[in-house]
Amino acid sequence: MENKIANPAPLGLLGFGMTTVLLNLANAGVMPLSMTIAAMGFALGGLAQIIAGVLEFKNGNTFGGTAFTAYGLFWWSLVFIWANPGKFLPGADAKSLGFYLLLWCVFTLFMAIGTLKHNHANQMVFFSLALLFLLLALHAFTGVAMVGTIAGIVGIICGLSAIYNALGQVVNGEYGHSVMPLGDKK
Repeated sequence: MENKIANPAPLGLLGFGMTTVLLNLANAGVMPLSMTIAAMGFALGGLAQIIAGVLEFKNGNTFGGTAFTAYGLFWWSLVFIWANPGKFLPGADAKSLGFYLLLWCVFTLFMAIGTLKHNHANQMVFFSLALLFLLLALHAFTGVAMVGTIAGIVGIICGLSAIYNALGQVVNGEYGHSVMPLGDKK
């Protein structure tokens, strides 16, 4: 009896996309940073992506496994930074947060290069995410509010593109053909 595993990518993309939109509504100044965002980051942004990543590794997909697991752990680390539960270390200062975000930008840029073999929807997610991390790092380093607002707008676009990608994969999979175009490579 064959043990078939469904495509875990939509779960990971939804976890990433919905959490990214929610956080970037705060970055854009639409709502305050709150426990709502932290809880979403821990559960859907973190746990759902980690589960999707482990399943992608099981499916032999190194790219998907690396991406979902790493970004799931990003969300957990970000929530941990916000909470500073140990109180035995100083909280994150702007400079350390800037370097943290810059390292995620570099990682994401290389992952974005990997998407050049993927559909256009994946490319949009990763290239806009690289730009988002760069803008967030610049905001942390400079403290310029407008950079944070622009980052929030880019983040909302990035998150929405991930949600579209996830729902497109689910709908297209259900119908067996492209109902929601993802810009598949020929």
